[in-house]
Amino acid sequence: MKAQIIQIGNSQGIRIPKALLEETKISGEVELEVVPDGIFIRKLKKPRGDWDAIFSSLPDKDDDVIRTPTSTEFEQKEWQW
Repeated sequence: MKAQIIQIGNSQGIRIPKALLEETKISGEVELEVVPDGIFIRKLKKPRGDWDAIFSSLPDKDDDVIRTPTSTEFEQKEWQW
């Protein structure tokens, strides 16, 4: 697909077709990287940005309780954080 570099104020830019943005799911801020053949555009990865998805995919089994050989019944059943 071809695009033309256009004047945008004191800078220059390109218009990215909606179909490409939808296919790549790129929106908002992006990261630009200079590569030997040109400029590479990628989604901006935020630190810990995928934690919500990871935590929601974990099973909810109350398996976050620390069990020790000497733990009491209270520690196993009644203690809540």
